[in-house]
Amino acid sequence: MLNSIIMATIGGALIGLAASLLLIGAGRIAGISGIVGALTKPGTSDRSWRMLFIGGLLVGGLIILSVSPSAIAAPTDRSLLTIGAAGLLVGVGTRMSNGCTSGHGVCGLSRLSGRSLVATLSFMATGFATATLIQVIWGGQL
Repeated sequence: MLNSIIMATIGGALIGLAASLLLIGAGRIAGISGIVGALTKPGTSDRSWRMLFIGGLLVGGLIILSVSPSAIAAPTDRSLLTIGAAGLLVGVGTRMSNGCTSGHGVCGLSRLSGRSLVATLSFMATGFATATLIQVIWGGQL
């Protein structure tokens, strides 16, 4: 357990460092939905750094997968339909809150954004409520 706490702490520090460097160095917020969302809009002039950022996430994931395959495991106890529905709901929530958990939780809170505080509290409350309902209604299996 101590090892997982240490690894989570290191991971969180690296995420914070990367978000800070992007904000200080380029004046950009490291919210994934905003970075990806701008790539889908025609006429986006700053595509190169956005593509590099997304590419870095993918390369980082591939490195972790090659070093420790068990660190990134597909959920085997969930149906493809359930996973697809969950992804769709995350996307809808991201659009409704004008940002994702990384944008609001990591970047927004560190900039003392009131809107990000409300969004993050909403994310957390909804997650707790959903997990509790799934546990109570379906016994943890959906």
